[in-house]
Amino acid sequence: MTDTPSDPLKTTPLHARHLAHGARMVPFGGWDMPVEYSGITDEHMAVRTRVGLFDVSHMGQLELAGPDALAAVQHVSSNDASRLKVGQIHYSALMSPEGTFVDDLLVYRMADEHFLLVVNAGNIPADFDYIRSQVAGFADVDLVDSSARYALVALQGPAAARVLQPLTGADLSGLKYYWFTHGEVAGIRGMISRTGYTGEDGFEIFVPPADADRLWLALLEAGAGEGIVPAGLGARDTLRLEAGMRLHGNDIDRGTTPVEADLSWIVGWHKDAFLGREVVLRQREEGTARRLVGFEMVDRGIARHGYPVLVDAAPVGIVTSGTQTPYLKKAIGMAYVPTGAAEPGQTISIDVRGRPLRATVVPLPFYKRSRS
Repeated sequence: MTDTPSDPLKTTPLHARHLAHGARMVPFGGWDMPVEYSGITDEHMAVRTRVGLFDVSHMGQLELAGPDALAAVQHVSSNDASRLKVGQIHYSALMSPEGTFVDDLLVYRMADEHFLLVVNAGNIPADFDYIRSQVAGFADVDLVDSSARYALVALQGPAAARVLQPLTGADLSGLKYYWFTHGEVAGIRGMISRTGYTGEDGFEIFVPPADADRLWLALLEAGAGEGIVPAGLGARDTLRLEAGMRLHGNDIDRGTTPVEADLSWIVGWHKDAFLGREVVLRQREEGTARRLVGFEMVDRGIARHGYPVLVDAAPVGIVTSGTQTPYLKKAIGMAYVPTGAAEPGQTISIDVRGRPLRATVVPLPFYKRSRS
């Protein structure tokens, strides 16, 4: 969860609050971010069983508006944005002409001719330049990097709605998964989105940066009776891995397609055209040489990112994500393997520091929350 950027690290509006909480800070995507407060395991378990609060203000927001906004979004992204109603969101890929991921993103339909794209923190300038170049041929669309207009916090866990509802007049019981609404939270005007990157129910709340600290403290106070904890990037990563959610730069990148990543469901197959369509359409019809799979370790050991994956003692790839998960209490991971070795129940091996250890391919996600 760290990197070594050459430029000075950026900070979110909540940076001073993280230091006051005693968070351990690390460089991530060009930002100085909290990786943990009370410990990754404690924070992970709080989100799975109660509620946790994340600062995700490092994420980017790009907006497209105008009569050609829908056509532009359709061109650059894989999913079918024409099916979104105003107030609805979907997960999608920012596509290259080669059919691979430039980034993954959430697409919000703000109005008939207005879309908000939430992109990964380290990719904001590159995504903006790429989209601008790809939509240059559309006559009437404006692209704006509005990232500086928003602070973004994520309230995640089974108690999230109970914590948030007393602070807002919005009816959260009527807000469906992957929909958003506008309203006040703790007296702060913002946007409430029923989304998250943890596999739990929860909300992501967009507010002006100047109001971020007030919102953060209000949520912690409202959640005290539910055992809320501030949570960092470490728990966010272990939670998303349990939920089988891909991480850009690890599990998906410019070398992988949605079909290879087992994300065909984010492709709008009935769209007439989008970047890379011919490539992914051919892969859907003819198959691919490899596929991203989930696996559980059989032998004792933890598969980490970058460890070699073996099939019949021959190296076939690397672990893209792997850890010992606090909630499932299993060593799990994801990796690209030959399609012939991708069916659940098949045995692969992970080279853990020179020792080939057995693992079993299992269906994704590893964890699925109860919706009862």
